[in-house]
Amino acid sequence: MLELSIFQIKNSREPLTRISADLTFSDGFYQRAKDLVYEVKSAHVEGQLFYDEPFVTGNFQVEADLLVPSSRSLEAVPLKQKFSFVENYSDHEPTQEEKELGLMIIPLDDDRIDVQTAVEDNMLLNIPSTVLTKEEAEEDLYPEGQGWEVMSEQDFAGQKKDQVNPAFAQLQGLLDKMQAEEDKDKAEDEEK
Repeated sequence: MLELSIFQIKNSREPLTRISADLTFSDGFYQRAKDLVYEVKSAHVEGQLFYDEPFVTGNFQVEADLLVPSSRSLEAVPLKQKFSFVENYSDHEPTQEEKELGLMIIPLDDDRIDVQTAVEDNMLLNIPSTVLTKEEAEEDLYPEGQGWEVMSEQDFAGQKKDQVNPAFAQLQGLLDKMQAEEDKDKAEDEEK
């Protein structure tokens, strides 16, 4: 678990506190992320933290290699992530004025900045909503089973467009019957 002391950062003689670490992930993370991540193969965080009253600000860069489920078939898909995030840490509950600054302010209950959890949370937030295997992306494959299939929105819209509303089909049948009777009556009138 990668943690830093807010007190040490505030009182450091150096303007920046730098971190560089390879991360390992506990069973707790995998339990929390069970529907989003199958495995984290590697993850590295670089960061700089500094005190700018009233906050300690952290600027982090993360690179990670994950195995995540395909959003279509749930097959494992390799995913490379490279992202940055900034968080502000406070040793007190942010005031209304501080909240209005529009910054991500995280109040701390104790002196510890939990960088590991911050990276984990942001890693999960950076997983795209659509992740496909190579075959699914190239061949536009969708899962199917006995009596069901998954289809694209375009296919669904096209199918729905071609589908006739049963109530209108009955009405059309009635109109066709009325037209046929009218045509029959006209034909009989013309014969007379």
